Amino acid sequence: MTDIKTLALKYGGYTSLDKVYLDQFLAGKTEQEQLALITPPPSVVNAYFAELYQKKSPQAATDYFAELSHELNLYNPEPSFTFENKPFIRLNLSGKSFGFCYEEESLGRIFSETEEAITTDLLFEIAQIFPHQLVYEESDKIYMKAVGDEEVVNVENLTALTDLETLADDRKRLKGYSQEDLLQAARAFSGKRYFRSENRTAMLYID
Repeated sequence: MTDIKTLALKYGGYTSLDKVYLDQFLAGKTEQEQLALITPPPSVVNAYFAELYQKKSPQAATDYFAELSHELNLYNPEPSFTFENKPFIRLNLSGKSFGFCYEEESLGRIFSETEEAITTDLLFEIAQIFPHQLVYEESDKIYMKAVGDEEVVNVENLTALTDLETLADDRKRLKGYSQEDLLQAARAFSGKRYFRSENRTAMLYID
């Protein structure tokens, strides 16, 4: 693992002038205690995430948070607004409070402040915020993972607004400009579903 002081200088807002202070500040602490002490507060993490999202791209923002989560061990399998023991990204979805964290390496988790039904509209709304991610439901929880490389090997027109694409790994991808038309066409298919939205195009992957 990277030296704690190096992490503090890179992520914690400290500078080279603070090195002696850090030596004293971190002395006698366990590694986990040291990580907690140098982790920036949620307000700082959220502000930097938002700045990257707006000025660079959604991917730049999630890459930053993924790296931060890896280096400072911010992975959280049981995130909560009530017991916020590790920083997470706050989201406003249809006027309601949600959070985004990494449950483990490369596996994002979206969770609500209060109990909310998981609907296709909600999954597509999340997909619109993170167009480089696949959004899906599993065990009544919402997850995200990177899209990855894709190769289309066949395209078929299902309706005037929706195409069916076959990918090289045998997954099916329904793609169209009307979310309603796409979902209607998807009724003919079974399998695990992954939601994505990019450039006003709704996509539904069926595995």
